[in-house]
Amino acid sequence: MTVRATEQSWMLDMGLAQGGIDALHPESKPLFEVLGYDPTDFDRVFALVKAGGMMPKAWATVAAQVEERAEHHDKGGFAQTAADLFQRAAVLWGRAQYSIRSTQDPRKTAFTARMNSCVARVGELRANQVRRVVLDFEGQEVYALLHLPAGDVRSAPAVILLPGLDMVKEDYIQPAHRYYTSRGIVALSIDGPGQGETRTNGLTITLDNYERAVSRAIDYLSDLPEVDGDRIGLFGISAGGYWGMRAAAHDTRLGATATFQTPCGDMSVFDRAQPSYKLNYMYISGYTDEELFDREIIDHMPLGDLALRITRPLLIGFGEFDEVTHLQQVLATYERITAPKEIRVYEDEFHPIGGVAAEYFRFGAEWLERALDGAFQEPGRDVRHYHHRNGDTVDGTATPTWWTSAG
Repeated sequence: MTVRATEQSWMLDMGLAQGGIDALHPESKPLFEVLGYDPTDFDRVFALVKAGGMMPKAWATVAAQVEERAEHHDKGGFAQTAADLFQRAAVLWGRAQYSIRSTQDPRKTAFTARMNSCVARVGELRANQVRRVVLDFEGQEVYALLHLPAGDVRSAPAVILLPGLDMVKEDYIQPAHRYYTSRGIVALSIDGPGQGETRTNGLTITLDNYERAVSRAIDYLSDLPEVDGDRIGLFGISAGGYWGMRAAAHDTRLGATATFQTPCGDMSVFDRAQPSYKLNYMYISGYTDEELFDREIIDHMPLGDLALRITRPLLIGFGEFDEVTHLQQVLATYERITAPKEIRVYEDEFHPIGGVAAEYFRFGAEWLERALDGAFQEPGRDVRHYHHRNGDTVDGTATPTWWTSAG
């Protein structure tokens, strides 16, 4: 436990009891819906939560109920209804196991097994279009889900989907189908080092092994007959966007990278955000000593000159009032990038960019599709937009208009 987590846990409990998920991240529910969490499931979970310690039970309770309904329809021969419900149960089980920060806890093992079982049923009921993958990596293993378009696909573009700090690879089952495979694009969602099933099986994150894990994913995709190895991109949100930018700087085989909610500033978030943020990162990196974690990890996390190594097209989307990284720092990082680049800032949005979640997931996917087909490659490309909540867009700048009007 960190000092802040110990001293301030009562504040998180109070916030969850009074405000639900918004106590962690304002307006995040629309994002969870894009990720495949049914709003009724979501509401039932948080109706059961009055303190942080109740989260695993609440997620597991609703997951079991949804899985039972899936089994009912499966026995009746209603395959697509069952598949939809198994997918809902999978993300709920994924959230239940995520809520337990101990690889030795038998509940985490049991919840992970239920999650994997539901994912397997989704794959079986959807013509094997979702497949579990285990990649050997530096003497350990990285776990992933391969999402394939329907039919006999050959030499298609592919996109690697990186979850955020509070996500798992299963969160991309619905977005992968909706935004990628339906368009003939292969997708691979991964639990990188420290995440989800990969962390449960012992692999922690270091300062630089996530980008090497992405390179391993590129190797895997390049060997698939379904994939054109010259057209592989990456989509990452939140910490997944940070790791995605590191990967783009590390491996030029990534033809384009789209990131949203990316923490790319001085990493003061660990002192500013709710205590669970730092607690989660200590868990995924395997640290229990807070001072050692600060010295060996946080102090070295800012992107710095890595931003200068990005050479392929890059998209950044960001909420104006993101509570994880100040917009000023994101704009400063953007200025340093010399690759063909684009940035979009969304007015009055917080870290989840929840008010436009469906829009930016679709836009990010379409932007990548075009980039992997050769668009946005021109040297010196620099496209900026500021999106007002009323629907207006200011072109040519990502700076909030009220900054300039204030002098």
